[in-house]
Amino acid sequence: MRVKVISRSTDEFTRERSQDLQRVFRNFDPNLRPQEKAVEYVRALNAAKLEKIFARPFVGAMDGHIDAVSCMAKNPNHLKGVFSGSMDGDVRLWDLATRRTVRQFPGHQGAVRGLTVSTDGRILVSCGTDCTLRLWKVPGDTLLESDDGSGNSSQPLAVYVWKNAFWGVDHQWDGDLFATAGAQVDIWNHNRSQPVNSFEWGNDTVTSVRFNPGELNLLATSASDRSINIYDLRMSTPARKVIMRTKTNSIAWNPMEPMNFTAANDDGKCYSYDVRKLNEAKCVHKDHVSSVMDIDYSPTGREFVTGSYDRTVRIFQYNGGHSREIYHTKRMQRVFCVKFSCDASYIISGSDDTNLRLWKAKASEQLGVVLPRERKKHEYLEAVKNRYKHLAEVKRIVRHRHLPKPIYKATKQIREMTESERRRAGRRKAHSAPGSIQNEPLRTSRIIKEIE
Repeated sequence: MRVKVISRSTDEFTRERSQDLQRVFRNFDPNLRPQEKAVEYVRALNAAKLEKIFARPFVGAMDGHIDAVSCMAKNPNHLKGVFSGSMDGDVRLWDLATRRTVRQFPGHQGAVRGLTVSTDGRILVSCGTDCTLRLWKVPGDTLLESDDGSGNSSQPLAVYVWKNAFWGVDHQWDGDLFATAGAQVDIWNHNRSQPVNSFEWGNDTVTSVRFNPGELNLLATSASDRSINIYDLRMSTPARKVIMRTKTNSIAWNPMEPMNFTAANDDGKCYSYDVRKLNEAKCVHKDHVSSVMDIDYSPTGREFVTGSYDRTVRIFQYNGGHSREIYHTKRMQRVFCVKFSCDASYIISGSDDTNLRLWKAKASEQLGVVLPRERKKHEYLEAVKNRYKHLAEVKRIVRHRHLPKPIYKATKQIREMTESERRRAGRRKAHSAPGSIQNEPLRTSRIIKEIE
């Protein structure tokens, strides 16, 4: 007679220490749990509700400027250092950990319109409407150096006076060149007081400039004639140009997909383009109700943040038509500049009320040390919520956002206008000869023409 005996090692179920968690063995046979989907649905519902309960995106405000914050720059060598420039000519270095000013860089006599940091993180370049370009030495490895004025860091390393005001500046991702935007696009070197190259396409003011993160010699600019221009430093003439119906205020390249960039437009929308095909936008990102002033991509390349004249900050998926998050406070005024932190965990916004504000990229993310068991719990709840996100109740809770009354009313009005225009176009097409009227998608209707 054969007897089956259950045998197992004591190492599999005994705890090494009394503080350890008791090991639990589960049989994952779906036939043993007929209510598994119902249980997971309830967990997804509770996870969506808990996300709303723990949503506390605002971390703190950094006060110190006495005029509107007009531009910001990140230091690629320091995770917690960020530079800001204001309309009164003040440039500051902030420590995000303590939310205090580490150093001031005085000297500009007008509004600071552009800030950028060199590839090695040692040189800060600032420019403004006083027609000057200033190079500063960035403090060393310790951001906690006192601003005693004894070092060279509070005095500019070089001052270049030019004949036109500057509206933006950007440094190569890897190299010694930086570009300024103004009456024309000028390419500068750290060691020369005159531009090494200049580009001009038309007589309009260039308002922003951005270098490509993958192709170092490629840069994109936006101008006041509603155009987006692509320049190649290896060519003596500009490469391509696309003219839109409204003005573009800022441009950001996707760091993970360097062939794609997103333009922040005056019509309250952002347009993502493939630089190889500029006659059609890849995606249109809606939700803002006023001009989008600034845009910045996350280092992961999966989402970007925008700041708008409607006094809100929104976070979009790189391929999403609507924002996944909106941040606002009662005291925050028109947002002129936004930045993702270098670790994609925080967002910094600068607004008209002289303050910089620090936000969490994920509103309900737990700050501080997260234990491995807690991290696994968060990952599980996120996976369950993502699995049942298409169901009506979970979708309603996840999508719900509290909006300020002016934003809510403006959104409702824009929706009514869009729906009215759609009905009017449908009636016009129904009462016209077949084929005489073609529906033009929004991705191409906002583009007037492309010039090569």
